[in-house]
Amino acid sequence: MDLLEISKKNTKKNIPLYIKLLSLFSVIRGYNIVLIVIAQYLASIFIFSPEKSLKYVLLDIQLYFIVLSTICVIAAGYIINNFYDSETDKINKPIKSKIDSIVSQRIKLQFYFLLNFIGVAIALLVSWRASLFFAVYIFLIWFYSHKLKKYPLAGLFSAAILAILPFFAVFVYFKNFSEIIFTHAAFLFFILLIRELIKDLERIKGDFIQNYQTIAVKYGEHFTKILISFLTILTLNPIYFLLKYPEIGGMKYFFYVSIFVLISFVIALWKSKSQRNYVRLHLILKLLIIAGVFSLALIDYNVIINKILMK
Repeated sequence: MDLLEISKKNTKKNIPLYIKLLSLFSVIRGYNIVLIVIAQYLASIFIFSPEKSLKYVLLDIQLYFIVLSTICVIAAGYIINNFYDSETDKINKPIKSKIDSIVSQRIKLQFYFLLNFIGVAIALLVSWRASLFFAVYIFLIWFYSHKLKKYPLAGLFSAAILAILPFFAVFVYFKNFSEIIFTHAAFLFFILLIRELIKDLERIKGDFIQNYQTIAVKYGEHFTKILISFLTILTLNPIYFLLKYPEIGGMKYFFYVSIFVLISFVIALWKSKSQRNYVRLHLILKLLIIAGVFSLALIDYNVIINKILMK
């Protein structure tokens, strides 16, 4: 018996607690948060602090607080985004929408405020600057969900920027301002822009009904595909420069595969005409991002060995 069948046979008052927790896990997209945590730690180990030992990074209590604050704030961000998108999700994601609705909007909002408070409070244990960073981040997520996402360019760029900001917190903490980090950030930023445009194509029906002026709604599918193709070409530039850095070590194979995947992606994009096609393309980008996260561990084998041997 799945979640939908259980929710039909029970009122919201007598639905088992574990079902509500699973619903809440769906709302906060726990699987994405787990990936972000892994990415933050791998980036901290292999990019932001290559000279520090593995033990030092893993046991760094301040880094732990930053990651914990990130978890709370991003989870709250998904809740408020779900709150504002509830009507469009009924059209674009009917099954997920039913699962998410098992938990009432009132409970979701209570968790939203609680998680934000905990996130800012934990960040305060690091410094007042860290706490201010997360407080501003909370406001930006709310402003994006409430206003910005309804407008073409503002929604596109703000979504990509908000997705990359958690890494900025760790980046500032380690104060590592090398060229390779900015090049990695450029690659990720372009991938996130492409992902947002694919999501616009995927949700075009619901966005049109709710009058969300996304690029896909305002300028049409054809123009959106042209823009995605252009961004894909731009993505090849940071890949080209990253492949010139010997420090990336075994991660170069990820970038070689990325070139093939992105070219195939564009070809498939122009053949896509239905929501199902766009969902598949979105999945390809998700898998590419996940592969990129775990391939961070392949950066310069000497760094890995040194980190294990360092005390």
